[in-house]
Amino acid sequence: MLKKQYIDEDHTLNFTVPIYEPLPPQYFIRVVSDRWLGSQSVLPVSFRHLILPEKYPPPTELLDLQALPVTALRNPSYEALYQEFKHFNPVQTQVFTVLYNTDDNVLVAAPTGSGKTICAEFAILRNHQKGPDSVMRAVYIAPIEALAKERYRDWERKFGRGLGMRVFELTGETATDLKLLEKGQVIISTPEKWDALSRRWKQRKHVQQVSLFIIDELHLIGGQGGPVLEVIVSRMRYIASQIENKIRIVALSTSLANAKDLGEWIGATSHGLFNFPPGVRPVPLEIHIQGVDISNFEARMQAMTKPTYTAIMQHAKNGKPALVFVPTRKHVRLTAVDLMTYSNADSGEKSTFLLRSPEELEPFIDKIKEETLKATLCHGVGYLHEGLTSMDQEVVSQLFEAGWIQVCVMSNEMCWGVPLSAHLVIVMGTQYYDGRENAHTDYPVTDLLQMMGHASRPLLDNSGKCVILCHAPRKEYYKKFLYEAFPVESHLHHFLHDNINAEVVVGVIENKQDAVDYLTWTFMYRRLTQNPNYYNLQGVSHRHLSDHLSELVENTLSDLEASKCLAIEDDMDLSPLNLGMIASYYYISYTTIERFSSSLTSKTKMKGLLEILASASEYGQLPIRPGEEETIRRLINHQRFSFENPKCTDPHVKANVLLQAHFSRHPLGVNLASDQREVLLSASRLLQAMVDVISSNGWLSLALLAMEVSQMVTQGMWERDSMLLQLPHFTKELAKKCHENPGKSIETVFDLAEMEDDERLELLQMSDAQLLDIARFCNRFPNIDMTYEVLESDHVRAAEDITLQVTLERDLEGRTEVGPVDAPRYPKAKEEGWWLVVGDTKSNQLLGIKRVSLQRKSKVKLEFAAPPEAGRKSYTLYFMCDSYLGCDQEYSFTVDVKEAAGPDEDSGRE
Repeated sequence: MLKKQYIDEDHTLNFTVPIYEPLPPQYFIRVVSDRWLGSQSVLPVSFRHLILPEKYPPPTELLDLQALPVTALRNPSYEALYQEFKHFNPVQTQVFTVLYNTDDNVLVAAPTGSGKTICAEFAILRNHQKGPDSVMRAVYIAPIEALAKERYRDWERKFGRGLGMRVFELTGETATDLKLLEKGQVIISTPEKWDALSRRWKQRKHVQQVSLFIIDELHLIGGQGGPVLEVIVSRMRYIASQIENKIRIVALSTSLANAKDLGEWIGATSHGLFNFPPGVRPVPLEIHIQGVDISNFEARMQAMTKPTYTAIMQHAKNGKPALVFVPTRKHVRLTAVDLMTYSNADSGEKSTFLLRSPEELEPFIDKIKEETLKATLCHGVGYLHEGLTSMDQEVVSQLFEAGWIQVCVMSNEMCWGVPLSAHLVIVMGTQYYDGRENAHTDYPVTDLLQMMGHASRPLLDNSGKCVILCHAPRKEYYKKFLYEAFPVESHLHHFLHDNINAEVVVGVIENKQDAVDYLTWTFMYRRLTQNPNYYNLQGVSHRHLSDHLSELVENTLSDLEASKCLAIEDDMDLSPLNLGMIASYYYISYTTIERFSSSLTSKTKMKGLLEILASASEYGQLPIRPGEEETIRRLINHQRFSFENPKCTDPHVKANVLLQAHFSRHPLGVNLASDQREVLLSASRLLQAMVDVISSNGWLSLALLAMEVSQMVTQGMWERDSMLLQLPHFTKELAKKCHENPGKSIETVFDLAEMEDDERLELLQMSDAQLLDIARFCNRFPNIDMTYEVLESDHVRAAEDITLQVTLERDLEGRTEVGPVDAPRYPKAKEEGWWLVVGDTKSNQLLGIKRVSLQRKSKVKLEFAAPPEAGRKSYTLYFMCDSYLGCDQEYSFTVDVKEAAGPDEDSGRE
């Protein structure tokens, strides 16, 4: 469909067509208008140079082995973890020996629902068994945040409480994560967090001491986050080749056509490679694919509700549970209501889907916030999407798991993080609206397989069922890829810049040859010769390959050189530059850092700063949903800073509006609130990088402004608002009342804390519980004593270094540690950080800066250059927080600078 507002943009269509033997000389692509006569064009696609991918090796046969009893673990405390069953399933039985009794690298590819997680647990138990002599550290990578959380909950119970192991989930805050990595025995992480942490593996010995590295859902290497997965696995293989320690790699994935390439890439030997076909599920799965021949998306979705209802009645008899996956939150609600309506029409008073009496359900329904959900639950239909409160999600999940309601409708994105399983899964529609492409796009096959995997209840059912309703022309496509294993390819070649930059910064890549060698560790390198056309290779000879890699490296490096991230000397040697180091350290894109560097000037004000922040490439992926433009346009009209003819479909404009709405505390709808959460999580990193870029230019006032914006992001307020708005239960009205307090105007948190108790009670008029919250906040608010001295101040000479020693001491009010920042408007727990800055306010020069994290007491040295001429110089020392407003400190001091030492004077200072 060509829509008016996207008339000037290129439209890219991806579609799959079958190829038949013998190969025809060409195919024709025809574009025909549905309105105009004679308006068509034809494009021949020649197959003359087509190189088809290599044939795939056959899958692993599932052997008919005697099921292994749990006692095979030969350790009572391990056996106790698996009380719910007596024997392992056939897949677990076949892989047990190599996982539990050897240290080989292993790839287990088997259909979703085959119990692969337990296979990973064999490897963890093997690791644990080797004993506490050396810290046996296992790192588990889950490709999606939701999966990492689910795994953490499960393993914290199993290994944490069951075996007393220290199980941690990484947070994404470097300082915290390094501590967790040092203490933990099982570390759970997403690929991005591990990438950020392991980049500097040469300095971080705890990364080198990982003895077991588990990657779950490795088939997602072919999906959106694939390049990061590929980089971290390649890196762990590389580290293992460079150090004494052996790092065992265990990978899990669904059935794959080209598992052999993946297996060889992670270093699995032939007996460590298991690739079972899609049909061998411990609980057999019956799959029905139905096509619906309506091309309009909404009409097709409506036409699918009746078949969905019929399928539940037919395949989930006797109250067996059914899960229905739909594309969006809107469809979640609509479908649940439709199913309830059909069921009422058929069964009259008592709904067929409600499996307990309404009275029993009542106490649970009272806890639910959303009205529509209350109504559908009364008829045995629950639903889940990201916008529900965690309480609502909890109640629906429990009712469904307990078998009180029969049907649960879910949005497609929930298929990854929600551990519900059912007898029947219905995938109602296989397309979703992609806000980045402004078009309807097919679900990735990986998502479909994940949804199908929910139709498996190993100890309850002998078989599961899955019904897929799709657009009729897609039926053959799904038949092929759901009944047969599918191949995965690498996408790393589109995302090389930031990875190569990071390796140059840490010194793994020192010249162009190193960069080519680095690529040989990747999965992409293994696939280049197997499927050359996919990677734009015209042949598979050694020459083709080396030319291709050299060209890839040349192009990537010249982009990085142009954006001043690295320098190339003698057309060969590489050295990192300041911008490249900042980009790698804060885990942000080289294009972002280039934009910051070229857009910021010493005269940038708050409005410009926010625009530049929102222009970061990280925000280019924010989705724009259908019909959202109007909402964004309305939001724009209420913000502090106006926009010059804004383009409401531009994700960067959206990021800017969501930031401003956060500072103004404007309430947002569910979708925008979840987008705002993403914007804020990146903003803290981006601002720290921005402070580094600004301070390399020596701009004092702008650096302080960027630090203030960091405080605004954490607390959700403007720098000109009352400081008291950081306090719990405070409103703008109450803050105003405090400012106008007759005896003494109350402006800061300290003013409020120092008031007499009865006066404060009189002023605030709050309940005891609320006052307790406020007291708790005031106690945690940073109260820091700062002293400083200029070392050897009598000996400072022109053009030498001045050293400032700063002592910081915090009043902890009887607590033992600082704990996370009190910031209910920031989407996750955050540790506070500080900057020490020395500047010259007259010339607006920033002379020295240091990032400090402060527990109780800290001594910091800050060095900066003395001016080239002698005389009395005035400086200002700033102590700036990145999380709270109103606790920054500034002090002025002077230094007497003496004449520079002459050449024959012996400087006696040494």
